[in-house]
Amino acid sequence: NQDGTWRVPFDPRFSEHNTTDYTEGNAFQWAWFVPQDVDGLMQLMGGKTSFIANLDRLFSTSSELTGGVVSEDISGMIGQYAHGNEPSHHITHLYNFVGEPWKTQNLTDEIMRTLYFNNPNGLAGNEDCGQMSAWYVLNAMGFYSFCPGDSNYSIGRPLFEEVKIKLPNNAFFTVIAKNNNSKNKYIQSAKLNGKPMNKPFFSHNDILKGGILEFEMGATINKQVFTN
Repeated sequence: NQDGTWRVPFDPRFSEHNTTDYTEGNAFQWAWFVPQDVDGLMQLMGGKTSFIANLDRLFSTSSELTGGVVSEDISGMIGQYAHGNEPSHHITHLYNFVGEPWKTQNLTDEIMRTLYFNNPNGLAGNEDCGQMSAWYVLNAMGFYSFCPGDSNYSIGRPLFEEVKIKLPNNAFFTVIAKNNNSKNKYIQSAKLNGKPMNKPFFSHNDILKGGILEFEMGATINKQVFTN
């Protein structure tokens, strides 16, 4: 409120389209829209442990929404995560920032399998100039442009055994996912140009230089990936 007090009562599930504190979403979804300063958001939430607990709650809580005229943009629900509206699109990759990349892999796999279809109703929400499709294209290749204007990519779960990106100099950036199938959604090892990766991120410059991003996939979680 303008006088510095908090709204009472407060319901994070509440949405009244264009008439309340949040547009096209509720407090559950908009709380995470700080892609430019994940560390700052983490501190505001009380540190890493609380951040992870809140993130887990987002995906595991009921998808129930309250309000008389709930925004139609709150769609494609997993818990209170709303894939049908673009401000949520980075949230699955937040686990990469807190040392739990297997949760990013699991959730991106679930979204690609359950919220995209090859039919006229195949998108979970408004396409909005192509972003709904762009999320799928990038994540299907195995990575995502986490924050607009940031040159780094966050690694997710590749769908294809091999993807080649042709570069202007006739070179290629190739993504290889060995032992990849619908059950093997977890990364067992990751190498960039033959070197083991110690974090689930790489830069746009790595793509422009050409090279090979190589994953070994498996059906079980490997918590040692990106830790060496």
